[in-house]
Amino acid sequence: MDIDTVVRTRRALHAVAETVLAGPQYRASGTIRLRAYPGGFATSAEPFLQVIGGELMAPGHRLALQRTTCAALAAAVGVEPGPPEGLYHDGSGADPDDPVDADPQAAQWIAHCLGAGDTALRRLAPDAEPVLWPEHFDIGITLDEVNYGVSAGDGYQPEPYAYVGPHTPRSGPFWNAPFGAARTVRELGGADALTRYLEEGRRLAAA
Repeated sequence: MDIDTVVRTRRALHAVAETVLAGPQYRASGTIRLRAYPGGFATSAEPFLQVIGGELMAPGHRLALQRTTCAALAAAVGVEPGPPEGLYHDGSGADPDDPVDADPQAAQWIAHCLGAGDTALRRLAPDAEPVLWPEHFDIGITLDEVNYGVSAGDGYQPEPYAYVGPHTPRSGPFWNAPFGAARTVRELGGADALTRYLEEGRRLAAA
């Protein structure tokens, strides 16, 4: 799987997460918080929608995220497309009429990374609820002024990566990113390795 396919798919999933799930959810239920879901991600309140691999799921609907748009997907499941308004200034940058074309295999990989991140975060802090934020398309928690999570990818790193982001900068070999520390999920491995990485970050942030 080449990186261009991963990036194209990540952008498609980010657009759907923001404009078909989070935006309609915010307008209906007052929250933008999404969540990891087996095989993908989902809303946390009405309207109840899920993205499983490369498909959008809703009652009575199973829609491929290929050769379509967010506007078409939203119309099919009966919601108004568009991101949450007035809450943040950056995001996917997607217009509802922009093409959506997610590669199913890449979508499954990204879903795996977010799911492994959810598992690792719950192990790191059992009392915290991981949130998949539509703004940056990352799942994370904050503990003692340190952000922990897994991003599906962005301008810093095009593929999914785990991160530890102290609100106050730290120094040392672990801290290898402008915002703290980061390593790709591909490099680290599954949920066990992600857990160890986040635990190491928590220990070093505290020190």
